[in-house]
Amino acid sequence: MSDFRVASRYAKSLLELAAEKGKLEEVHQDMLLFAQVCDQNRDFKLMLKNPIVKHDKKRAILHEIFKKNVNVLTLSIFDIITKKNREAILPSIAKEFHEQYNALKGVGVATVTTAIPLDKKLKGEIETLVKKISSKDKVNIQEKVDEEIIGGYILKIGDRQIDDSLKSKLKALGLKFSHNPYIKEF
Repeated sequence: MSDFRVASRYAKSLLELAAEKGKLEEVHQDMLLFAQVCDQNRDFKLMLKNPIVKHDKKRAILHEIFKKNVNVLTLSIFDIITKKNREAILPSIAKEFHEQYNALKGVGVATVTTAIPLDKKLKGEIETLVKKISSKDKVNIQEKVDEEIIGGYILKIGDRQIDDSLKSKLKALGLKFSHNPYIKEF
């Protein structure tokens, strides 16, 4: 079974269990913390994937790092996953949990890439656009700055992408000019 499917199933089980126990918000914060630790510490992520490090050692490391900062339910999931020898997919489980949590709460997630940082007015307009496109009441907008797009924006909502950047328009214009219908090509 692919890692994505396994991570999705563990995340769904954890989400349902946390909701049943009334600890959904706490477990969500724990998963965000875990994902943040994985993103900021490459050695930690590599340790989870390393087959040479024994599973008991990985479990002990997870407990030592997270026992004071996370819920007992989250620690028990870490235990179950390490006992099943699936520690390598813990970062994927955390990511998938966050996505399923957003879907459960009706939160739309969008990424907007611009050449300069957004001001409040533009951010509000993009938030309105995302709400309209995604049909969600709440949206979480992640901003990225990429000076190479020159101007405009690139908006990603789920698997949809709206590219209204100057870079892509110039590229399309260049392709139009490169094609000359008056020259015979044979």
